[in-house]
Amino acid sequence: MTEEAARTALLRFLNSKCCYGSKAAGELVIQELKQLTVYRYRLETFHESRLSEWAFEPFPPAGRPRGAAPLPGPPRLPAPPPFRERTRRLRLPHAALVKECHGCHGHGRSKCSVCHGAGWTRCVTCKGSRRSLKQQKRCQLCSGTGRKRCNTCSGRGSKTCAMCQGEKKLQHFKQLVITWRNNVFEFVSAHQLDLPGELLSRVNGENVFRDENVQVYPVADFPEPEICLASQRAVAEHSAAFAASSRILQQER
Repeated sequence: MTEEAARTALLRFLNSKCCYGSKAAGELVIQELKQLTVYRYRLETFHESRLSEWAFEPFPPAGRPRGAAPLPGPPRLPAPPPFRERTRRLRLPHAALVKECHGCHGHGRSKCSVCHGAGWTRCVTCKGSRRSLKQQKRCQLCSGTGRKRCNTCSGRGSKTCAMCQGEKKLQHFKQLVITWRNNVFEFVSAHQLDLPGELLSRVNGENVFRDENVQVYPVADFPEPEICLASQRAVAEHSAAFAASSRILQQER
């Protein structure tokens, strides 16, 4: 860090604030620059988890023929690039059944939620009194009836079921949910800087050590003992958290 770089960083910070003046910062005299070394340890674990869940769709499915079932076999899905989170859903073969729609009880239509099946709603002008509130004359909007035809269901009192889309039946099927997630453990060694930790984590520095494998081992014999302890804790925490419920694909430190 040079004096010019420090002054440039200070002026950049002041310019980002709407009410901060930069005259004093441009004229101040930097008397001393203290160099401090801080180590940062970072462990990234890219893992895959799978679970099955039930879903449903109108029967027959739109655009899908009722032909033969797909061939059996284990679902194969290529993993995304390492350390990029993603979620995919894969339909399992031979795991579907057809049931009556539970939304409309097999009628294909459900009661309108606006008029509650009446087919009409209260007039918004006369509030159902049939007369204009100001002039005490017959309401012009509802023609003195005190109500209007429901616009949501067009006066039918019911509308096409949103679940089965009028097909009266639902096809329930099982699908496999595959989730790829990236979890990060980060540790910054002890320092005498009165700075927030999130700022130190974004500082660019020299990469003195890097390792990537399916599973990495704790760092040993590093000059800073705190880094060795942090590495042991990070590997142990990620192994305990993900080894039982998911599959670790790649680790990078």
